[in-house]
Amino acid sequence: MAALLRGSRYLVGRCCKHVDFAFVSTRCMASKTQVGFVGLGNMGNPMAKNLLKHGYPVIATDVFPESCKEVQELGAQIVDNPAEVAEKADRIITMLPSSPNVIDVYTGANGILKKVKKGSLLIDSSTIDPAVSKEMAAAAEKMGAVFMDAPVSGGVGAASSGKLTFMVGGAEEEFTAAKELLSCMGANVIYCGQVGTGQPPPRPQRCNARLCTGLT
Repeated sequence: MAALLRGSRYLVGRCCKHVDFAFVSTRCMASKTQVGFVGLGNMGNPMAKNLLKHGYPVIATDVFPESCKEVQELGAQIVDNPAEVAEKADRIITMLPSSPNVIDVYTGANGILKKVKKGSLLIDSSTIDPAVSKEMAAAAEKMGAVFMDAPVSGGVGAASSGKLTFMVGGAEEEFTAAKELLSCMGANVIYCGQVGTGQPPPRPQRCNARLCTGLT
């Protein structure tokens, strides 16, 4: 009964987002449904493996097909591009090297937003420019989807052992749904605020923060 009430509160929260909530509700009730993963590099590969270990069916892709071999052997379904991932999964995690990669994966010719389902939850764990995170969130909202940024602290070792720390930016009512997946890959999942706040500040702001810390 408590689980149903939690699901109801989550559904009501999402109703303000103008997305397909009946679809979202179904997704929340069947939490071990397929999860998409784009970017199987040094960090993404062990992250996807940990989702598989926790019982989530994974649909994955990477620009380098050879990077898909290990997760495929563990049971992941491999597709050709991010758009195909979005066709098959309504929860997608991306782990990419840079802002241009994120822009291409989401908005390119074969990008996620070309085939995204209404109500989809899109979580980007790349460390990128916060302005790009906000741009992707706006583009996703136009398609009826929800975008959150969730960059990580911790290297390959932490990714392999499931001990990453995720700093999450996005609508607070979406945090519980994001945390369900991120907790499979990390020991700490921290809500930081709206989209873009999960990302580290630009270098001058980091320097100013250090100076302020030293003065206090």
